Amino acid sequence: MLVLLPPSETKQPGGDGPPLRLESLSSPSLGPMRAALIDELVDLAADRPAARRALGISASQDAEIDRNAALRSAPTMPAIQRYSGVLYDALDIESLRGATASRAHARLAIASALFGLLRADDAVPAYRLSATSKLPGQPGLPARWRPLLEPVLAEIAASQLVVDLRSGSYVALGRVPGAVDVQVLAEHPDGRRTVVSHFNKAHKGRLARALASSRSEPNDAAAVAAIARRAGMRVERRGTQLTVVVPA
Repeated sequence: MLVLLPPSETKQPGGDGPPLRLESLSSPSLGPMRAALIDELVDLAADRPAARRALGISASQDAEIDRNAALRSAPTMPAIQRYSGVLYDALDIESLRGATASRAHARLAIASALFGLLRADDAVPAYRLSATSKLPGQPGLPARWRPLLEPVLAEIAASQLVVDLRSGSYVALGRVPGAVDVQVLAEHPDGRRTVVSHFNKAHKGRLARALASSRSEPNDAAAVAAIARRAGMRVERRGTQLTVVVPA
């Protein structure tokens, strides 16, 4: 099983790994696009107003542009440690030990607007680029990534179950055939259900932790739902669509 996580805009700074080596990353067929995007981001960093527009940030966030300028020389750390925020706090990968930690590292992957797809131990620098960013003179990132990323995802899905926890903008970079999709809905006292916004990420992080650390090897959506229920989550299934239901 592969659990495909969304990235986060917030990332841990620094790292103790050597500068980025694209040839060492998983899914090497994505290397040329990774290299092209890095070149574009480094060049764009020289024009701060243009970089702000492309990245959707304000002048108070210029440190993000500095990160992009240093992409080739900045220190790296494993991707699963690089990303931070609500989902990754709930996943709490650092608290796992021994065989459970090894299992989690093997099962987790992260979508990335810059790298396409990362495995947990791929060493990457901090950067700023989201799926909705529009780099000057280029098509949108979905149009650029989809022809390259979808064959990679299809090959993975042909050999193992994929549980897709990505948000819509990252799903647009490349769909996974036959994936188990997950949504989180809040149930109100009157029975109404609404989409969970901020805490959606926390519940997906809890689910990712349960799946990544489970001794079970699920091969369909029903087995994924069973793992989630054992972890105390209320889950409904319709085909390959899982709905995590939480109190409003």
